[in-house]
Amino acid sequence: MSITRKATVLAVGLGLVTLSACGSSGSGGGGSAAGSRTVTLVSHNSWAVSKGVLAAFEKRSGYRVRVLEDGDAGQAVNKAILTKDNPQGDVFFGVDNTLLSRALDNGLFQSYRPKGYDTVRPAYRVDGDRNRVTPVDTGDICVNYDKAYFSRRGLTPPASLDDLVKPAYKNLLVTENAATSSPGLGFLLGTAARYGDDGWQDYWKKLKANGVKVVDGWEQAYNEEFSGSAGGKKAKADRPLVVSYASSPPAEVIYADPRPETAPTGVASGTCFRQVEYAGLLSNAKNTAGGKAFLDFLLGKPFQEDMPLNMFVYPVVEGARVPPEFARYGPQAENPATMAPARIADNRDDWVTSWTSLVLR
Repeated sequence: MSITRKATVLAVGLGLVTLSACGSSGSGGGGSAAGSRTVTLVSHNSWAVSKGVLAAFEKRSGYRVRVLEDGDAGQAVNKAILTKDNPQGDVFFGVDNTLLSRALDNGLFQSYRPKGYDTVRPAYRVDGDRNRVTPVDTGDICVNYDKAYFSRRGLTPPASLDDLVKPAYKNLLVTENAATSSPGLGFLLGTAARYGDDGWQDYWKKLKANGVKVVDGWEQAYNEEFSGSAGGKKAKADRPLVVSYASSPPAEVIYADPRPETAPTGVASGTCFRQVEYAGLLSNAKNTAGGKAFLDFLLGKPFQEDMPLNMFVYPVVEGARVPPEFARYGPQAENPATMAPARIADNRDDWVTSWTSLVLR
């Protein structure tokens, strides 16, 4: 997300910037050197944290945090795998449940159980006793709709995946490439969870025939193609449906000036897929001590309660408070589609290959 989140943002990406210096340090591949007081975080480009929260960690721990952003989640994971023998940093944040098996199968992370791990909700824990990844945040990938568009036309917004293939919604939806984008892949997995191994391809044939538009990533889909976003309005976008996050409507309210009474966008609750984002200590990290301290920080309440209004995702630890704007404008889906990590691992690559042939060619 991170539910990101994401996030862009996780997930939401409305003007968020990294609050630490970008780049690399140390020798070799840029990871922090052993004994260094710098911890290098490698992440997708939706990482964000409040200055005060990060400064408190740096003061308490004695480590300075450097952030290296590596594009969309899928791109960042692939690059981290390619550089795993000489990693760019110490900690990687932003691998989600759709890509987790790829990271684990390629030996991207080493084991570490952070302080506070016992406070993580059991539903989000994975990897048993090996503890190669730490759950950090969660969110729901869902179709968002432009309320004004549907109101002007007296058309009821879609509520489910079934609705999206109806003639009334022809040429209205934009989604991300499942081969390059985390929300795009999550949306594909949501259709596989809903229609099964034998039905998801037929569903996408119908979606393609109904004029779905596919773009490379979330930023383009949401900020350039979606008519309901602040960026889309400026760009005179013409797609009133977009694959984004359940937490996107709160972002549209919070970043608006003046703030509207209600969110200008809504969520088709029957289209959601639950996403969980993880962080891990990179194999061959130069500064393992600093990396471990940073993973401890990610599960602490100061960071967990800071995340929602920075990356527009939900915390994973018990007792972490959620801002009232989330409850009002972007509650989590009540019954999102989910999929076991093992099923994702067994099928993801074949599904993406089939989806690419079916939708893009």
